[in-house]
Amino acid sequence: MLVFHKQKIVLLALPKTGTTALETALLPHASAAILDPPGQKHVSARQYKNRLSKFFEQRGSHPMQMAAVMREPIDWLGSWFRYRSRENLRGRANSTYGMSFDAFVTAWLEPKRPAFAEVGSQAKFLCDENGKVMVEHLYRYDQMPDFIEFFEQRLGEPLNLEQRNVSPKFDISLSPDIESRLRETAAEEFVLWDGLTGR
Repeated sequence: MLVFHKQKIVLLALPKTGTTALETALLPHASAAILDPPGQKHVSARQYKNRLSKFFEQRGSHPMQMAAVMREPIDWLGSWFRYRSRENLRGRANSTYGMSFDAFVTAWLEPKRPAFAEVGSQAKFLCDENGKVMVEHLYRYDQMPDFIEFFEQRLGEPLNLEQRNVSPKFDISLSPDIESRLRETAAEEFVLWDGLTGR
């Protein structure tokens, strides 16, 4: 999470949406940063409002707006699946090594997820308890150039974004029945994505 006090912007680090590269490019311009541990770095919109906003916004006298990136839900889960398939995670509880994408998504849909499928939810990260988006500047992952332009305009300086934390490359696809179940069970993820135009 990065805070830009002068620009009144808080960048939320939703995992697997290019946040590591964004943080690298934006860190020199930030007035405050929470980079570790992961549980604090990846503060959700709700957590920011409930736990940190009073501190960073000086008890309401300096209101901030949140900014974040969202990824297409299947692509987002695929990125997690590929990332956790790395050889150095093989044999660990959070590894997806040797597993099918269908099995990973099926586990993610369970009420109590096993460690390898415990990756959270984009909708829960970005929305309040009623499903309303809390982030004022929310961009699609495939609109990253627009998101960079947004920050360049706010900062008044050009940014250089380099790829970081890239997941292993291999083809992933879901069987029709698993994809159908995913779209039905996690409908809020797809509704949020489909309605997102970036602003």
